[in-house]
Amino acid sequence: MESDVDGEMDSSFEMDEDGKSRNDIAFESNLDLDKSLRMGNFTQADNSSTPEMVIEFQLGPMGHVKESDKNATLDKTRKTNAFSLPGKVRNQYGFESLRVTSPRNSSNEIGNFDADSRTPLFMEAQSNGTNNELLQTVSASWSNNSLVSGNFIMNRRHVKPTSIYQMTLLLLQSSDSSKSERPKWSSPRDRELQYARLQIENAPTIKNSPELHPSLFRNFSMFVRSYELMERMLKVYIYKEGEKPIFHQPYLRGIYASEGWFMKLIEGNKQFAARDPRKAHLFYLPFSSQKLRSTLHRDILANRQDMEKYLKNYTDIIAKKYRFWNRARGADHFLVACHDWATRITRNNMGSSIRALCNANVARGFRVGKDVSLPVTYIRTSQDPHKDLGGNPPSERPILAFFAGSMHGYLRPILLQYWENKELDMKIVGPMPRDIEGKLKYREYMKSSKYCICARGYEVHTPRVVESIYYECVPVIISDNYVPPFFEVLDWEAFSVFVLERDIPNLRNILLSIPEEQYLAMQQRVKMVQRHFLWHKKAVKYDLFHMTLHSVWYNRVFQVKL
Repeated sequence: MESDVDGEMDSSFEMDEDGKSRNDIAFESNLDLDKSLRMGNFTQADNSSTPEMVIEFQLGPMGHVKESDKNATLDKTRKTNAFSLPGKVRNQYGFESLRVTSPRNSSNEIGNFDADSRTPLFMEAQSNGTNNELLQTVSASWSNNSLVSGNFIMNRRHVKPTSIYQMTLLLLQSSDSSKSERPKWSSPRDRELQYARLQIENAPTIKNSPELHPSLFRNFSMFVRSYELMERMLKVYIYKEGEKPIFHQPYLRGIYASEGWFMKLIEGNKQFAARDPRKAHLFYLPFSSQKLRSTLHRDILANRQDMEKYLKNYTDIIAKKYRFWNRARGADHFLVACHDWATRITRNNMGSSIRALCNANVARGFRVGKDVSLPVTYIRTSQDPHKDLGGNPPSERPILAFFAGSMHGYLRPILLQYWENKELDMKIVGPMPRDIEGKLKYREYMKSSKYCICARGYEVHTPRVVESIYYECVPVIISDNYVPPFFEVLDWEAFSVFVLERDIPNLRNILLSIPEEQYLAMQQRVKMVQRHFLWHKKAVKYDLFHMTLHSVWYNRVFQVKL
């Protein structure tokens, strides 16, 4: 079964270097994570972080700061954006379940928006006395030890969850060239990137395209121009150093397949290849985080420090042999890694590099605007990486919400505690059988559901996000601080729903509060965005390989000083 393979994702965590079980690791590692659901103490959102505070910014193209244009008007297509709703939406039960927070659009604040920009909205549940009582009642009734532990963990979390809107502000700030790394010496490639940035920032307005759907993008015109320039200009040097199986040996199946498919396709690509490193705009570090973990684990009882040391030895080698790493402390280098530990083992020695990571946790070292969120794609067979794509039309999706999976992490037991066998139109269950019948039933549930719940496991990322897109089911992402894939270019709120972990008790009300026409628009966009999440044996335009490479290119372009 597709998503119930989380055990594969976490198989390397059976024992920690200190001999702790992975349950102990999950318990302890989440004590200091971002603040989340407070059982029995449900509080309204902290207004100190609301968008009204950031009145000096205007959200320009692709989330970057743009000078105010008093004559600019809102893009007409924005009227169909997900959650373009009134401030409060009352559902059939009278519960004020949605609050849409967006920047004020007045002359004395942000002013009018660029006609081709998109500003993500932030949705969260409104609390009232009835809901507090519900939380307290359910919390008090818990007797399962794992749920009590989950409650304890969630009350001990210290970091406030970062909303999609706040992530957009981080994207704004990342484009401030004064904060980017200045190289030790200038290069013709820097001037080419400066030219590309100016071209992208001043892209001519494009409203339609026979190949793409503008409603999927933050700023369609800038994406089109950026992609054109990438195809025309970008050159990538791939280091030949490094021994197999950790380097230059892509693994194309399983939960970490994204890093392997990218390695396979970039190493076989001629269009972007630079034989002469002096001609390169970017340098690829061709290692597999999965193979690094599994190979070292066979030799010794490897821990994260061993993996960090191994990678540092590698960068020391290329820094001694080539001059390019030292020019900007690796800022023009990039890696693609999907293992859970990749964020931690690369944050010191490779922290200045662009990191395409599956574990894109903004509260645990992922830097919005520099790093790239890599989609988790579970590939069952490399010969047919996307078998059984598609799903039922909206009229043949009787299930409101579906989730099935192992009880990894603190959040999923809480999800089941509230919603397993509670409503006929919500299919929320634990792990399903792993036989052929179980896998078939899992796919049929996804294809027959309006919304597919993408709840975090041990880490923030989950293959269910991409699976939902494959089966044309609107993703409902419940994972605080998770930066969704290609966040710098895709308007995720156009085709998905974000629910804070603390709002799990209100999940059904939130989904029911979405008007049918809004759901239909999102579901149609899910079908449209699917092409951007597909691997192909031979890469095709706008596919997952090119989208990953484009985000790396784009982030590098906007880190270069003008």
